[in-house]
Amino acid sequence: MFEIAVEESFAAGHALRGYKGKCENVHGHNYKVRIVLVGEKLNQVGLLYDFVELKKNIAEVIRSLDHKFLNDIPPFTELNPSAENIAKYFYDELDRRLAPSANGSIVHQVTIFETDTTTATYRRDPTTQGV
Repeated sequence: MFEIAVEESFAAGHALRGYKGKCENVHGHNYKVRIVLVGEKLNQVGLLYDFVELKKNIAEVIRSLDHKFLNDIPPFTELNPSAENIAKYFYDELDRRLAPSANGSIVHQVTIFETDTTTATYRRDPTTQGV
């Protein structure tokens, strides 16, 4: 199994609805996001997925969130903008946006670093992975 990863960062504010504690107040983070793709085969050039194409798609998702108040951006107008939900949001967006790979590579997991020491990860259910 081959695996590639890209890390990017963005800054955004949020407030956790229904949370009792300081995180219910408006605050911000310098987030880091780590995207992992996996696959069994490399393409004819010897790549699992083109890093340039992957980074372009990640940048498009980040552009919609960077330096914004997440609670004002769908789906976070209804869904709490927790690190866990942000990880799933990136996963869903990239899974939808990435061009299908002839060699079968897929988005495997997304990790959101809310701080240097706290992360949340969303990963594909291995029973439906198909890889």
